[in-house]
Amino acid sequence: MNKKNGKDRSRFLFDEGIRQQRNIVTIAGFDEAGRGPLAGPVSCAGVVLPPDYENDGINDSKKLSDKERRLLFEDIRAKALAYAVVLVPVEMIDRVNILEADRLGMEECLRKIQEKLKVDYIITDYMSLHTSIPLLSIPKGDATSEAVSAASILAKVTRDDYMIQLDAKYPQYGFARNKGYGTKDHLEALRKYGYVEGVHRKSFEPVKSMADEKEGSTLFA
Repeated sequence: MNKKNGKDRSRFLFDEGIRQQRNIVTIAGFDEAGRGPLAGPVSCAGVVLPPDYENDGINDSKKLSDKERRLLFEDIRAKALAYAVVLVPVEMIDRVNILEADRLGMEECLRKIQEKLKVDYIITDYMSLHTSIPLLSIPKGDATSEAVSAASILAKVTRDDYMIQLDAKYPQYGFARNKGYGTKDHLEALRKYGYVEGVHRKSFEPVKSMADEKEGSTLFA
């Protein structure tokens, strides 16, 4: 681990190494939040940080507290050269599958970023995008690259806020707590109240079986 005055510089140095090796300026990092939940959209984000931007607090969003993420969220948005966040709706997830929904969301983020500046290089958390721009897809990218870590924070906070809003509309599912994941309480609520059209992912179990059963009952009613 590369440290300076006790600070972890590894993610900044990873991106800086690529800039120096390739003689480039703008690196766009991409990540998502919400691939596994039973409900809610998947949140995709892309961000281009200034080459001299170094914040040792930036890390994989899952390793940060909610308070830490929200402070970093504001700092990243204020200082980024460009960023974009896209919420891919449940209907699209069910239509094309979650992996393709992730890809489409990130590609939309890339298009929005390219409207603001030229992107020299792309780093993703193990996701291939349809683009002619040089791209590095690495496992655990959100813990390796500062740009990807920053994208993970933007995606996570945006999605969390969306699920908190959903909780106000459907309090019986506890979305503010579980963020749509299949927790014990969420599964119990599904059994008691059923799924919500346009909120729960009908391509994910156990919602899929519930939807199939409902459709079968409707066909033979």
